[in-house]
Amino acid sequence: MSKPVLLVTRKLPDAIEARAAQEFDARLNPNDEPWFRDGAEIARRAAACEAAGILCAAGDPMGEATIAALPASVRIVTTFSVGTDHVAVAAAKARGLKVTNTPEVLSFATAECAMTLMLMAARRAGEGERMVRAGAWEGWAPTQLMGVTLEGKKLGILGFGRIGREVAAMARGFKMEIHYRDMNRLPPELEQGAIFHDSDDSFLSTIDVISMHVPGGEATRKWLNAERLAKMKRGALVVNTGRGNSVDDAALVEALKSGQIRAAGLDVYDGEPRIFPGYLDLPNVALLPHLGSATIETRLAMGHRTLDNLAAWLIRGEEPPHQV
Repeated sequence: MSKPVLLVTRKLPDAIEARAAQEFDARLNPNDEPWFRDGAEIARRAAACEAAGILCAAGDPMGEATIAALPASVRIVTTFSVGTDHVAVAAAKARGLKVTNTPEVLSFATAECAMTLMLMAARRAGEGERMVRAGAWEGWAPTQLMGVTLEGKKLGILGFGRIGREVAAMARGFKMEIHYRDMNRLPPELEQGAIFHDSDDSFLSTIDVISMHVPGGEATRKWLNAERLAKMKRGALVVNTGRGNSVDDAALVEALKSGQIRAAGLDVYDGEPRIFPGYLDLPNVALLPHLGSATIETRLAMGHRTLDNLAAWLIRGEEPPHQV
């Protein structure tokens, strides 16, 4: 019996590509050639190989036009990510396609990234690293690159899901007081003492640091805008490892310039890999290239989860375990 044909849009870890090749007739992208950026090309390649499944990744343009152009042979789209805002899920389901993702395996790694950026912003680590590399460091000085401590600060977590709660657990080790904003209050066993806010005004005016973990979509687009930034304490810190489009970039740049926001740490961007130009010359913003889940352990777990979903549906005829 022939193996199901699987179109893989991105270069994946070696162990994941090896398993894909073993279980499927896998059409890989070993050099990470940029055809994955073109939805029409993804559909063309799927048609050319009569793919039964597509393994895409965050940022691949799997919108309505791409879904509509897919050949009838495609039965499932699985994404190498938790987020699915790059996939037209409703359109896919309307065509009878299964859509799956990789939940639960990247929460800790992404929380680590959030804490890394929080520390970089608070302690001016990016500025210090650039100073040393530029040969401009002349030795220790009593007032050099003074930042702020996280100890005793009020951390506001926007979106208290799995990742937000992992951030809270780590932040407690820094003796931070945890506050959160979400659609609904969570049970006490999940709150672990975190303080719920049922309004933006209460939340923003209380916290010293915001860590953003909201999903994409129109409901959260440019959530952190000029009006909300003005409601924060002067000198607060902003960290975003959730979705780039949840921040109004122009407003954040102005707040960073004025000192309303002391510093920011960003791992995600609106329209990435493009970066809002205003960030590039600001010393008080730490910029990472979407490293949230970028650990060896996490990326392997994500890859196996995508293949588990595909194998369940395409090989065993079972419902995929992680349907969107």
